[in-house]
Amino acid sequence: MSEPESTGSLVRYYCTAGNGMQRFLIAEVKKKLAAEDVCQLAGKVLFSSSVAINRVSELKAAERLFLLLRRDSPVRLSAHAGPAGAASVLQSKVLGDVAQWAGAAGTWSRLQGELSARRATGHGKEEEQGGGREEESSGGTGGGEARRLKRKRDEDEEEEKQTNPERKTDDAKEDHGPQPSRTEPEPSAPASPTFRVSCKCTGSLTRYFSTQEVSRVIGGGLSRVLGWKADLKNPQLEVNVSLSDDHFLLGFPLTRLPLATRSYMKTTGLRSTVAWALASLAQIQPGSRVLDPMCGVGTVLIEAAQEHEAVCFLGVDNDDGQLQRANENVALAELPHRIQLLKASSMMLPLPSSSVDAVVCDLPFGRKFSTKTNMAANLPLILAEMERVLRVGGTLVLLLTPQLSCLLKKLLPQKDAGPTCKQEPEPPTGKQRRPTPPASSTQQQTVPIPGGVKPPPTQETASGLQYGPSPPRCSMEHQETLRVSLGAIDGLIHKYVKTDS
Repeated sequence: MSEPESTGSLVRYYCTAGNGMQRFLIAEVKKKLAAEDVCQLAGKVLFSSSVAINRVSELKAAERLFLLLRRDSPVRLSAHAGPAGAASVLQSKVLGDVAQWAGAAGTWSRLQGELSARRATGHGKEEEQGGGREEESSGGTGGGEARRLKRKRDEDEEEEKQTNPERKTDDAKEDHGPQPSRTEPEPSAPASPTFRVSCKCTGSLTRYFSTQEVSRVIGGGLSRVLGWKADLKNPQLEVNVSLSDDHFLLGFPLTRLPLATRSYMKTTGLRSTVAWALASLAQIQPGSRVLDPMCGVGTVLIEAAQEHEAVCFLGVDNDDGQLQRANENVALAELPHRIQLLKASSMMLPLPSSSVDAVVCDLPFGRKFSTKTNMAANLPLILAEMERVLRVGGTLVLLLTPQLSCLLKKLLPQKDAGPTCKQEPEPPTGKQRRPTPPASSTQQQTVPIPGGVKPPPTQETASGLQYGPSPPRCSMEHQETLRVSLGAIDGLIHKYVKTDS
């Protein structure tokens, strides 16, 4: 990786990140941006960097990027404060030093100019492509970004009608949805830019104001003190306000689209930030061979290939539709020379044993894309194949549903569970055990368990009931388990290292 390009001036930023992603974002800004004064708030990471904005806007673990105007103590209101008094305290807190606002607007304008120059040279296509593309995870995200933006615009229009009755709108001509073709604000900041306020308000302040009322109070103060003009449809500058009982943040968004919207993905699958986090855990080194045995549309492989150049990537899937989408994504990302796709079953991988250095896989959740695989029933065999093709010292990184995560812990030992790989039957607990299968069924059961050991015959107890064997000695050493948000649901990331064959 090349050294970060420095602009000489230290700029204070903050990024939003999904739950569980903050640790990845903190590591990334320190490594790529030589960031200083890094700190974490709920869902946000704050940092300072002198690296050029073009490099900052390429962060992979961040959702949105902001220029930080001010971080301050929370807004404190008296228990006897009425609406008028609360509005006065809020405006005083937000406005602060007028010169600080002017300086921040100038810095924002300079950064916008640098981003515009980058787009003019053919880079940063994310600002021109995929404006309405919805970034979804394998767990689903519910309403979607497009509908959220439309609701936001409708709320803004209603608010503007109340605060600026003289302004006329023509609903027949307005486009209330996402507008990817709109140009970015001009690089030179006008003396009195048009603006709008986007506010997230939680905690005690909501007893006095709704989020829309907070935005209106702040917007009125900016118009009166700074002379800026409100424009809720196409402002030159957006003011982002985050208020809670724990923090107070002011900032300006630096890109129109979230950083998590990838221009090189035609069909989205797993949330791109989480896919990047999976790849970052795999400890991929130059010259490595990396396998995704259930690659889907190729999101994990493409995110990894964007980060690591001298690496060979292989994606396997048994669904023709998924492989077609993956091929389209690989072609759009211009990575066909480094990512090979193959149709095969994850339970019978056409690869030699100990032939790959890392296995990274988002096991299908079956929410965005349907799956014919019974994951719970086939997980032992899938794990066995992953372990077989992985070399000693190689890394296994898996993303699973909470239900499959519980099953995985029974198949592979966890650090906090202590040594459990014994060839001894577990003692009876008094609970009902499943009945003994017929002898023919028992003889046909040859599904291997990770470690290459077939399950021993079931043991008969005094009660005549059967209980399964404890896990055999396995070669996968547990490293860590992380919970990350996928939108509507959470997923569990498990990381293992193969210790022997």
